[in-house]
Amino acid sequence: MDTGPKIAQVAALIGDPARANMLSALMDGRTLTASELAYVSGVAPQTASGHLAKLSDAGLLALAKRGRRRYFRLASPHVARVLEGLMVVAQEGPARRDLWRGGETLRHARTCYDHMAGRIAVAIADQLVQRSFILLDEDGGQLTDAGRSFFDELGVDLRLASKRRVFCRPCLDWSERRPHLAGALGAAILHHALAHDWVAHVRDSRALVVTPAGVRGLAKTFGIEGAPSRDGREGRVASLSRGRVAAISG
Repeated sequence: MDTGPKIAQVAALIGDPARANMLSALMDGRTLTASELAYVSGVAPQTASGHLAKLSDAGLLALAKRGRRRYFRLASPHVARVLEGLMVVAQEGPARRDLWRGGETLRHARTCYDHMAGRIAVAIADQLVQRSFILLDEDGGQLTDAGRSFFDELGVDLRLASKRRVFCRPCLDWSERRPHLAGALGAAILHHALAHDWVAHVRDSRALVVTPAGVRGLAKTFGIEGAPSRDGREGRVASLSRGRVAAISG
């Protein structure tokens, strides 16, 4: 089967700067309106509508209507994975290797669709592997009996897992160049961290700030240093209600 034309079509859609900004703005798993996506992409509302229609028709975005408002989100974790991979590739190259300009707060902890990314997420993955709680390779991850007992005792709800979704897989972190955890297990860990106020969203960003409770919780649970880096963004922490839209920077 010749998939070349289809790949080229999707690549062309993502390759437009305005559409790329729209897709990047949805990488935290929330939904945004057409007006908000027009703002983050720097185009007029009418132009944004045309871009959104193309992305939706190609299956990259999903649309939900609530009254007169239309909300857009990434169509699936597969789309998020493609975007994360492109972010990694975009950072590579002799002139840009190891050059990170996203800010220390964003690098320390952030959302990657519905799971956690950044230094904290990579450290969590490392600890789970070192303790033999998960078996991880390039293709996926498996929870061991010891790991299942660990998460049961911690109270992490693994019922988020679905037969139609990968349970655990490595996701290459585009700032750290090493894997963090994605899939249902990665989503459950982020859900647990948010529910226990270990991390808080930063307004208008994918960044997460580790709270004092999170510093204690991460040290006790995973044996990692969770103290938040400081680059001025911690003052913009927002307790965003789940499902509430927020424009994303970086």
